[in-house]
Amino acid sequence: MTPARLALCIALALSAAPAFADDTTDATDPQKATNLGAVDVTARLDEARNSLSPDTGSSQYVMDRQTIQALPLGDSTPLNQVILQAPGVVQDSYGQLHVRGDHANLQYRINGVLIPESIGGFGQTLDARMIDNVKLLTGALPAQYGERTAAIVDITTRTPKDGIGGTVGITGGQYGTLNPNATLFGKTGDWSFFLTANYLENDVGIENPTASRKAVHDHTNQVKAFGDVSYLINNDTRLSFMFGVTNNRFDIPNNPGQTPQFGYLDVTNFDSAQLNERQQEKTRFGVLSLQGKMGSTAYQVSAGERYSSLDFTPDDIGDLMFNGVASDVRRANRASTLQADFSTPLGDNHTLRYGMYGSFERAASSNDALVFPADDDGNQTSTTPLNILDSSRILARTYAVYLQDEWSIGDKWTVNYGVRGDRYEAFRTESQLSPRLGLVYQATDTTTIHAGYSRYFTPPASEQISPVSIAKFAGTTNALPDSGNDTPLAERSSYYDVGISQKIGDKWTVGLDSYNRRVSRLQDEGQFGTALLYSTFNYDQGRIKGSELTVNYTDGALTAYFNFAYNRSVGKRIITGQYNFNPDDLAYIYNNYIHLDHDQKYTSSGGISYAFSEGTRVGADYLFGSGLRRDGAVPNGDTIPGYFQLNLSLAHDFDLTSIGKTHAQLALVNALDRTYEIRDGSGIGVGAPQFGPRRGVFLSLQQDF
Repeated sequence: MTPARLALCIALALSAAPAFADDTTDATDPQKATNLGAVDVTARLDEARNSLSPDTGSSQYVMDRQTIQALPLGDSTPLNQVILQAPGVVQDSYGQLHVRGDHANLQYRINGVLIPESIGGFGQTLDARMIDNVKLLTGALPAQYGERTAAIVDITTRTPKDGIGGTVGITGGQYGTLNPNATLFGKTGDWSFFLTANYLENDVGIENPTASRKAVHDHTNQVKAFGDVSYLINNDTRLSFMFGVTNNRFDIPNNPGQTPQFGYLDVTNFDSAQLNERQQEKTRFGVLSLQGKMGSTAYQVSAGERYSSLDFTPDDIGDLMFNGVASDVRRANRASTLQADFSTPLGDNHTLRYGMYGSFERAASSNDALVFPADDDGNQTSTTPLNILDSSRILARTYAVYLQDEWSIGDKWTVNYGVRGDRYEAFRTESQLSPRLGLVYQATDTTTIHAGYSRYFTPPASEQISPVSIAKFAGTTNALPDSGNDTPLAERSSYYDVGISQKIGDKWTVGLDSYNRRVSRLQDEGQFGTALLYSTFNYDQGRIKGSELTVNYTDGALTAYFNFAYNRSVGKRIITGQYNFNPDDLAYIYNNYIHLDHDQKYTSSGGISYAFSEGTRVGADYLFGSGLRRDGAVPNGDTIPGYFQLNLSLAHDFDLTSIGKTHAQLALVNALDRTYEIRDGSGIGVGAPQFGPRRGVFLSLQQDF
């Protein structure tokens, strides 16, 4: 039976089951007999859904819709740029994020439903316009959370009000930016829906490999759509369907002035500014969920399907002459998922939460490569290329179950303890039983202390496993060392977290959090080869630690926030994917800890927003980083120079029509026009230099209706 059919059977059973009243409640209780309004029912079901997800012992940072709209680009802000405003989040090239020293490893949830990750690429799958609020959970997570555990990006979608409404708008500006968008939402009877779509094109789709204002060959076209349709079966049951579609196309930017290393037939020179590499990324997902209450038990059962693909198209002649290989790379992954979460109160002091998750993935990859013949030293022996096809298929199964209890001890203590079991089947079978413990102490009305311990089991990202047939490329300019394990291992770690939050008066909130993680089989990712794709490998051991400071201020029209984080991430002894590395680097890393390439010692973000009146607002935000790693005397032994990026905005609402307000927002990105590098092309698993954005002016217009 497929996951979708199984979920439907469960849904029918749950919706048909009677809702048993408490024995002490009179059968004629007015609350039971009253038909609630649609708004009341929706709010009660939302409350039931929220009860499924505890956060005891973990660290959390919440950004609501108002916070997102106060960012310089407002609703046009890419989701990764929204998350960058949270503490401990480090930006990297190609839109990647690192939280608390982890490489990617983020889990995305929408309305409590885990959305399987897409194949790593340049574009964003989800859009900020769908968000009512987004919560970033880090640290020692409860047993409900597994798989990707660096951080949980927990999104709650916007809830439609009665009637039909929406917005249409456009954002435009420098670098050929054009971003029209439309949103439609409404509620009628037992039905409600939220739909949003947008198109984006500009000439800075990927970070510029040079410091110039205008990148060469860097155009992008991106289409995104998201929908959430719900039907109230009764006062205690809701059926919903979420779906998303993304189709992104990118030109790969060129670095002019490079010197060819190989000859092609009778061609000896090639202008690197004329290279024509391209990449296309597609993602589609759909999730059917039944959610509600059965007696005192809240539940949500979801069946989902996600397909993603990535196609890298090389410049055959140019790539051959500069790299000795032109790889036409295709990756595709289809995941079918089933998720069930339940929450049952036990008396006044206990809440039992339990559930399961399963996924079945089919991943395929192919590398249709052109290479030159070469001698044992790698020297080209012919200018006539050879064609080699290397392909693989993977079937991966993931199973997880969890059980936990949230125990309220008096008025001040809350303890959440539980256990999670994970099993991952692909080339090998790996599993782990993981205890979790979190506690919160409400010392005073203004002081909250939390602490937690979590044992984590992180399987490798199936969509990024691409075994290489080393023998096929022997005797070519793409020859690889015949050594090492070609499939990554599941990571296992122990995570400790402690923090305090202090309210100062009615306006200030200050938080301090520290964490420490001990890791075996530490997972990392690198860009190996000429295609801009990431592949997973493992260090035998890892050590990660850090601290975060957050300050928030709210005083009517004025709001401000400040985040500062310290992190240190090191790894030792590469035990998988060794053929991707220089033998001298491997030998050094075998006996010595090195900084991970995404380790950034200091990171800070902050912002301020002031509303002059109900319809006029000014704002500013910034990003600061001490710099990612680059090679020095040892691998990853040096640091890229630090950077500071300041963004400004001015927004005003106009009453130009009778159908709704007209919103205008002017944004100045990198107002100081500081030139800074994110990567310089050196370091473990780093393939090319990338620079941050230059100064840009953008105007957004939105019309409500």
